[in-house]
Amino acid sequence: MSNPMRPPRAALPAAALTGALLLAGCSGAADSEPPGSTSAKVNPSAATAPTWAPVTGTPQVIPAVRNFRKAAGSGWRPTREARVVVPAGEKSSVADEAQLLAHDLGGLRVVYGNRTVRPGDIEVKLAGRNGAKPSSTANNVPVRGTADEAYTLTARGTRLTLTAPTDAGIFYGTRTVKQAVHAAGGLPEGTIEDRPDRPQRGMSLDNARKPYTQGWIEARLREIADLKLNQFQLHFSDDQGFRIQSDTHPEVVSADHLTKAQVRQIVRLARSLHISVVPELDSPGHLGAVLDHYPDLQLHNASGRVIRGAIDISNPKAGPLIDSLLTEMSQLFTNPKGAPAYWHLGGDEYQALMSSSPSTSYPQLARAAQQKYGPDGTIEDLATGWLNDRQKTVEAQGKNRIEAWNDGFFASAAVSAAKNRMVDYWTGKEQGKRPPEAFLREGRNVLNFNDEYLYYVLGQPNQFVYPTGRRIYENWTPRVIRGTQPVAVPASMTGPDRIPGARFAIWSDRSQAQTQQQVAAGIRLPLAALAQKTWDPRTPALSWAAFKALANRV
Repeated sequence: MSNPMRPPRAALPAAALTGALLLAGCSGAADSEPPGSTSAKVNPSAATAPTWAPVTGTPQVIPAVRNFRKAAGSGWRPTREARVVVPAGEKSSVADEAQLLAHDLGGLRVVYGNRTVRPGDIEVKLAGRNGAKPSSTANNVPVRGTADEAYTLTARGTRLTLTAPTDAGIFYGTRTVKQAVHAAGGLPEGTIEDRPDRPQRGMSLDNARKPYTQGWIEARLREIADLKLNQFQLHFSDDQGFRIQSDTHPEVVSADHLTKAQVRQIVRLARSLHISVVPELDSPGHLGAVLDHYPDLQLHNASGRVIRGAIDISNPKAGPLIDSLLTEMSQLFTNPKGAPAYWHLGGDEYQALMSSSPSTSYPQLARAAQQKYGPDGTIEDLATGWLNDRQKTVEAQGKNRIEAWNDGFFASAAVSAAKNRMVDYWTGKEQGKRPPEAFLREGRNVLNFNDEYLYYVLGQPNQFVYPTGRRIYENWTPRVIRGTQPVAVPASMTGPDRIPGARFAIWSDRSQAQTQQQVAAGIRLPLAALAQKTWDPRTPALSWAAFKALANRV
């Protein structure tokens, strides 16, 4: 027992809480004793209760917590002698989350097994709602929905308890603790019950037109993880570059690229932060970096002009080339067993279908469509069949969450896009494209990439303007898919099951317009606003000025 004459423990100074996020477990900061029982003991007399200035108000975090029940008390603040207690043991699925939290809070001690939870400690354990059995005790368990991302935090009697049905929920609870300590020094007395509204929340990066370093990408992964965003899309191939090492086709790889070892490290870090990586190898357009080495596969129009970046989908050698790259890259972007395995097929802006008269401008494509689909076959049919075939290739490699851009879907009687393919809707400034209502009414799910709010296009070409966090925060919701108004369908078609969320996209059209550091600064507040609006469907309680000030503190 502590000496009763010992002075109260002081809360950690803010400067001690600003360490970088952990890439691997801080085993050196943890007890090495073997795990004990799955529940820790609470002995109020085991240590002198620390004293501090009460933490007041509501939890100060982004995104804001969904529910907070305030109670009487001084709340919880980290102290130098506080510990993170893991009843399930050092080999449990939540040990890495506990170690990360301990590191984030200035290097707290982690203890395992049947330990007494002392005043000032944080207890971390898996448990379902109302103490029910957790959804899974496996590490980095694939979440089945937003209920698996839920967590409960209770600050009571100078102790903090974090419970969740999965380690993903535990992770999000640790992000709340980290942010609350940075913003307000701790958590107020009471109970937080929190979970996201939309299951898919993320960021997309065009690494093809402008190469970004591994360090920059990993810093953004940590940033979005702290905001409880859970997806990272990597557009690694385009006309300007192919940015990942290839052993099957080394000739297509740009000089400035990520090695396979670097990609594996990125994927490993993302997984530890409960972020799913969504690779994108775009076709049949945006293939210039590949086709520079295969001129015989470049698309030509009727006058013989080469169409930069477009592959000739009537050429029987075209599919095998792209399939070999898809197969190799699919094997690089691995997924835990049972986890959603994402792949983005691209499909946008195929130049043959942006012509006023595709069949006249590209007669070879028209002939191929008729040969394959009959006299009424169209180039749209041929393009749809192309993406269907590419989908089969990645599905054969275990990918089970397939996406494509909305302008890669066509209304056609001869052939339909695979029914399980997600529509990633971005097109607001291109006229004549099918509206999002059409996809929702035909039963497809639509992910929101609204280019009015969520497109950060370097150099601001083609009427694009850098989006602001304020516009997203004040005017956008997941239901605003195109333009500035909510999609005009019944409410039953706009819930998380049909519009599962959104991604904020960074496109590098004019690659030299901003440095990597300027991009990071420019996307910081928009990402925070996106996190808020995809986590909580209610109108935010804070004004934009207050939200911005909070974002600068957390």
